[in-house]
Amino acid sequence: MSSEKTNQSWGGRFSEPVDAFVARFTASVEFDKRLYRHDILGSIAHATMLAKVGVLTLEERDAIEAGLKQIQSEIEAGQFDWRVDLEDVHMNIEARLTDRIGVTGKKLHTGRSRNDQVATDIRLWLRDEIDLILAEVTRLQQGLLGLAEAEADTIMPGFTHLQTAQPVTFGHHLLAWFEMLSRDYERLVDCRKRVNRLPLGSAALAGTTYPIAREITAELLGFDQVGGNSLDGVSDRDFAIEFCAAASLAMMHLSRFSEELVLWTSAQFQFIDLPDRFCTGSSIMPQKKNPDVPELVRGKTGRV
Repeated sequence: MSSEKTNQSWGGRFSEPVDAFVARFTASVEFDKRLYRHDILGSIAHATMLAKVGVLTLEERDAIEAGLKQIQSEIEAGQFDWRVDLEDVHMNIEARLTDRIGVTGKKLHTGRSRNDQVATDIRLWLRDEIDLILAEVTRLQQGLLGLAEAEADTIMPGFTHLQTAQPVTFGHHLLAWFEMLSRDYERLVDCRKRVNRLPLGSAALAGTTYPIAREITAELLGFDQVGGNSLDGVSDRDFAIEFCAAASLAMMHLSRFSEELVLWTSAQFQFIDLPDRFCTGSSIMPQKKNPDVPELVRGKTGRV
């Protein structure tokens, strides 16, 4: 029984192991294991900070960093054994670290809780996702701008109620999409400011008595500032909801673009012709050339 209890960092006051069903029901590792890279990044920064304030020795810090990098290599090579009984990404990595480097691995969690650990992981992960999306929005805008310049004098009908209304240029229409994406970009940049605040050091909810230096950790991880209140740092995910709102608006715009592309490729409009490599066909109607890519973009917008 005791050997089973040691699988859990919180098992000291429990007299029996967790029921197998409860362990499966409460485990989150199948969802949060995607945070492994950010969890390891945050842990290395945390260990570095602990060494700078004298809680860890430099040798211990180096052993922790080396062990964590080896674990990351295992994960990325598909050789890591994710265990449901260890609940989540944090405990899976910490247990493996202790297997690798011994008791020093257990010192990594000094001065932190899984509460501020996961809050930090989510912010690191979301910051990277925002940066990726911003880069893709910029790339799409560059394509639209180039095409708009090339089609500046191409006349096309403008529509209201899907009825011909006034003449416009194709370039003008494309620049409307460009403007929508510009606002999406601005919203994501603004959202990133609130994402990029460090909660680590909040511990469970009221901080820690260890002599930590949050500014060091923030600098190592590239955060603009530390969170001002420990309870807020671990209990609120408004920054993630804000991102979802910005992403939903961006996807609404992509849905609009896609809807127009689908219409424009139809036999009734024949405004544009997508290359064959971006279309699919029918198993029963050989004449069909289906604009599946914009159709699927439009269909997936609700997933955000």
